[in-house]
Amino acid sequence: MSIRFEKILFPTDFSDLSIGALSFARELAETFDATIHCLYVVDEAYQYWSAMGPESIPVGPPSEDMIELGRTRMEEFRTEHLTGLKQEPVTHVALGRPFSEIIGYAREKNVDLIVMATHGRGPIAHALLGSTTERVVRKAQCAVLTVRSHDQDSDMS
Repeated sequence: MSIRFEKILFPTDFSDLSIGALSFARELAETFDATIHCLYVVDEAYQYWSAMGPESIPVGPPSEDMIELGRTRMEEFRTEHLTGLKQEPVTHVALGRPFSEIIGYAREKNVDLIVMATHGRGPIAHALLGSTTERVVRKAQCAVLTVRSHDQDSDMS
């Protein structure tokens, strides 16, 4: 069996932890002459509602503004981190639940590998919020490489 990657999905939230995983995605893309697809998801949960019922209004900015901000940040990210690749990178900004958008994008674009960072959280936050990376690992139809930051605590208790 020969392992071949042609399309590598790199989901990012532009955090330092996320950027730490980019070196793996870049190295694999160079080794396999693959295209990196870089995805940023505006989490639809950012909108908090001030009241319940028909009179409720969102407290946060409109989703269109958040998507436009995401596109601006993605272009800056592309310029700073995605230059010099053999294959021209593909960038995309989506609105939704991050794990669902990542899995859907990978399926739609026939991605061979997803490379993403694990984000260290305390056990309470993890129990309440869950883990995007964990959900992607469980539900993705392609291979997933998770990259742990050197700064993350490795306490097994």
